[in-house]
Amino acid sequence: MDIHDVSDDLEIKVKKYQRGQGADLESLKDKKLKGQLAVKEDLFKKSANAAAKAEKWLMQTEEGRLEPEGLEKTWRFSQQSIANEVDVASRKNQFDLVLPDLGPYTLDYTSSGRYMVSAGRKGHLSIIDLHTLKPIKDMQVGETVRDAVFLHNELFFAAAQKKYTYIYNRAGSELHCLKEHGSVLKLQFLKNHFLLSSINKFGQLHYQDITTGQMIGNYRTGLGRSDVLQLNPYNSVLASGHSGGTVSMWKPTSPAPLVKMLCHRGPVTAIAFHSNGHLMATAGMDKKLKIWDLRKYKAVQTLPGMAKSLDFSQKGMLAASTGSFVQVLATSDSQDYSRYMIHTMAKGYQISKVLFRPYEDVLGIGHSSGLSSILIPGSGEPNFDSWVANPYETLKQRREKEVRVLLDKLPPESIMLDPTQIGNLRNTRKQEKQTKEEKEAEKAAAVAAAKNVSLKKKTKGRSKPSKVARKKQEGIELAKRSFVEQNKEDGAAKKKQKRITDASDLPAALQPFVSRKRS
Repeated sequence: MDIHDVSDDLEIKVKKYQRGQGADLESLKDKKLKGQLAVKEDLFKKSANAAAKAEKWLMQTEEGRLEPEGLEKTWRFSQQSIANEVDVASRKNQFDLVLPDLGPYTLDYTSSGRYMVSAGRKGHLSIIDLHTLKPIKDMQVGETVRDAVFLHNELFFAAAQKKYTYIYNRAGSELHCLKEHGSVLKLQFLKNHFLLSSINKFGQLHYQDITTGQMIGNYRTGLGRSDVLQLNPYNSVLASGHSGGTVSMWKPTSPAPLVKMLCHRGPVTAIAFHSNGHLMATAGMDKKLKIWDLRKYKAVQTLPGMAKSLDFSQKGMLAASTGSFVQVLATSDSQDYSRYMIHTMAKGYQISKVLFRPYEDVLGIGHSSGLSSILIPGSGEPNFDSWVANPYETLKQRREKEVRVLLDKLPPESIMLDPTQIGNLRNTRKQEKQTKEEKEAEKAAAVAAAKNVSLKKKTKGRSKPSKVARKKQEGIELAKRSFVEQNKEDGAAKKKQKRITDASDLPAALQPFVSRKRS
């Protein structure tokens, strides 16, 4: 490559990271302000150059994507035509495992995308190394399995079985039986906090610390049975979908939901979160698929159709499945989601779960007769950070990482809707409220001061004892009246804080949960 081509490419990347037009320093007369802005502009240029160099030399792999020509449509490309054009390593990621007697199947990937755990409803559990396509462990537990998730790495996984939740190691040995969770329908693992969360058939939400075994939270949702539970990777908040069309968001230290949204006019069937934490996709029985902006709690796009399972890829693509049909949606130039690819299962296999594989352009599908893996160009992150997730890590690296993540484990109290607030200073505390005894003492002191007021002596009968006594009594009543009015204002303020009297300022999804009572 020519040196001029390298410099031109670097200039293009620098423009990508610049913060728009710089400040006009020549027009400023204040020398101090001019110097401060000049220093900041210099820092902005240095950061843009550093980011561009890091992208060029450290992130050399670029994402691929289907590019149609003329009147072609990307969703018309079949898996066979894609497999004929890709390399041998990518073609290995396209496979079908037909296990008709043990389904329907659900699946989960490790954070690096190298290992997959699959669980058949009729008791089949297996761990597969996707680099070699060889099973590490294959076992039959002899009872219903509803869900399975990996814990912090591929050495341990949890399975939600008929009565209880069990934790197994890589060799298939049972390590723990978690009886407190009950008959679990859905599992999620919070990797930054080492918390295993579940929701059972009675609508109870559990959080358990797998490092100490302590039950952090056990709350009733109060909205009935639910098998829809999804983790927001941005802030580790859990979202559960319910039969009334509501989606409630939870954290382990609060018995009440942080947010309760009315998303559909029917039961919620699936929830998915974008990796940036700002977008949420929901599907319901009202035959609508909605994309929500969680910064405003408003639906930014509504699409027709039902979905039993949803999942966002690392690059923001959205997979939705219904029956034996899968469609993948991607953003276009208008920033709206539109159809990108479609796939129909052979022989009408009913899909139970879709899940994108990290750092690969692959979509895993669990269906009624086994497992499938299809190619979705452009869905995965092409460059991995070996400090975060390394698909090629050695035994020594895995052990060091396990110690490191345990030392960096976050407390449950750090889970909140806006994690950027962590580390900020608290606002100054309001003046502490006076106790009843202090108020009475202050009132008595004001009355005593009003009694001891010395009045000016006047002539012509205006300083009669009766008039002096009446004026002192008026001063005492005035001092008492100020305390009575202050108590009334405090009571009104308390009532105003208990409810929002004007619900019109809230988004439409939150308005049904605001009290309509007036004082």
